[in-house]
Amino acid sequence: MSAVAQTVSHTVALTARQARQGVRIPVFLVMNLVQPMVWLVLFGQLFRSVVEIPGFAGGSDATYLEFITPGVVMMTAMGGAAWAGTTFVQDMERGVMDRFRASPTSRGALVTATMAWYAMLGSAQALVVLGVAWLSGARFSGGWAGVLLLLVAVVLLSALFAALSDAVALVTRQQEALIGVSQLIILPLMFLSSAIMDTRLAAGWVETAARFNPFDWAVVVGRQALAGVPDPGLVWSRLGLLAAAVVVMTSLAAAAFRTYRRAS
Repeated sequence: MSAVAQTVSHTVALTARQARQGVRIPVFLVMNLVQPMVWLVLFGQLFRSVVEIPGFAGGSDATYLEFITPGVVMMTAMGGAAWAGTTFVQDMERGVMDRFRASPTSRGALVTATMAWYAMLGSAQALVVLGVAWLSGARFSGGWAGVLLLLVAVVLLSALFAALSDAVALVTRQQEALIGVSQLIILPLMFLSSAIMDTRLAAGWVETAARFNPFDWAVVVGRQALAGVPDPGLVWSRLGLLAAAVVVMTSLAAAAFRTYRRAS
């Protein structure tokens, strides 16, 4: 078996392992949806008059619920993927990682499996959020093509932050450190984006920061896709930036794994 085929085979097997672990603890999957639902249902109603502010969303006729839904989808994906490194920390504590290192298991597959699992999980949760938004009255003219394009952004965003979480876990080897770093990164990225507010109505530096924010790249793609009239240049440039970020972060996670191996 070639090295590439072996990596793919091991990635599939390890992704299935992640899925089994997730199914055994369904409360984690449910709790990861609670906060986004709060944002979607409560904020969607509380701030529904925000769209009447001159200049909001470029004068779009969309409701605030429709505006915030792509942001909530991406919050769910990013928030879930930020916990990906937990599996590595647990495997280290239980000695499982040492057994993996002593076996012919592909090292790259250990990283890509977590990325694949959280991409799948994020996609499933995105469909749940979209379903709740639709039941709450949101309507999206992008149709199924728009949903598929949004899911592409979800997959890339999930893979990006899963790789980041893996890298942090491999470097710190502590659950507490992983939680602290994740929260330190996630909250600023959420608020320095157009997830819940049109950045054109915020301070100029917020709009500038959003342009360099990978979370906002995914939100922009999702919102453009669901709107049904996407700007091709904007959508593909953001997807390209996300894909490039995934490649870079995967490389950093692989480097972190090599550092872990040398230090152990």
